[in-house]
Amino acid sequence: MRALVTGGGGFLGRALVRRLVERGDSVRSLARGEYPALAALGVDVLRGDVTDAAAVARAVSGVDVVFHVAAKAGVGGRFADYVHSNLRGTEVVVAACQQAGVPRLVYTSTPSVVFDPRGHEGADESTPRTTTKISAYAWTKARAEEHVLAAHGPALATCALRPHLIWGPEDTQLTARILARARAGRLRLVAGGRSRVDTIYIDNAVDAHLDAAEALARGTAGGKAYFLSNDDPRPIADIMGAMLAAGGLPPVTRSIPLGAAYAVGAVLELAFAVLRRQSEPLMTRFVALQLGTPHWFDISAAKRDLGFVPRVSIDQGMARLERWLAESARAGA
Repeated sequence: MRALVTGGGGFLGRALVRRLVERGDSVRSLARGEYPALAALGVDVLRGDVTDAAAVARAVSGVDVVFHVAAKAGVGGRFADYVHSNLRGTEVVVAACQQAGVPRLVYTSTPSVVFDPRGHEGADESTPRTTTKISAYAWTKARAEEHVLAAHGPALATCALRPHLIWGPEDTQLTARILARARAGRLRLVAGGRSRVDTIYIDNAVDAHLDAAEALARGTAGGKAYFLSNDDPRPIADIMGAMLAAGGLPPVTRSIPLGAAYAVGAVLELAFAVLRRQSEPLMTRFVALQLGTPHWFDISAAKRDLGFVPRVSIDQGMARLERWLAESARAGA
């Protein structure tokens, strides 16, 4: 298979590229930075932005499947920047696939596209996409997902995957932030961390992307979105505690009520907007609701249509994470 991975230098993109190479596929990566480690694997590394139509046209030329992983994630910065990267970038990728005759497009979406202040317990794909703009990331990913699925047709088969909280070795986002804030004494639970949430181990997320590409070839996934997880929702406090333990740190015990966290988030959002700060606040309304309400999903559709099975359990993944963190600490000593 000849595959393009946009955002090939990121956490998920890099893991997906490596797996494709291991399978013997011909792999191309499009990312804004330089990634010599990917080139060393024999990957055709192209440097460019997904909003650059000429760069994307070169990247999709001659490939069988595009994995559009690249996105602007986060809770800080200008709304317009998220629109540019996530919505406009996806529109460019879809148009390039159509013009080049690429037969398959797998889009990496997020469960945040169905964001609801009340949270979700066992939600499936019939849940409507959010229209609120409380999170620029969630809103732009929802609109981008709509565009991808609307583009599905005989010439270009498309689907969208919604992995929830990807983590594992080499994670520079979720795990790294939890450990960094804990070491700085700035980590707090919201509402005691009692809400159950889904997560997905990195290898399982990669499996799902490969399953989706094959399902599109079979004709069993076209035009559809799929929630993905380890199918093992756990209290946020337990997930955080396991990650902290993997990093040799004690569990977090300090907590603030959801209402207080939401109010702090609202104040910080306003302050950052007034001061035009582009960094991420320690708390936002969206983050408070994500931490203080349940978020777990029914992945029956992914099991049925994609043949997806989460092969690595959370406990197995945490053991792997602990080993990687220990090895990284020794290497950096």
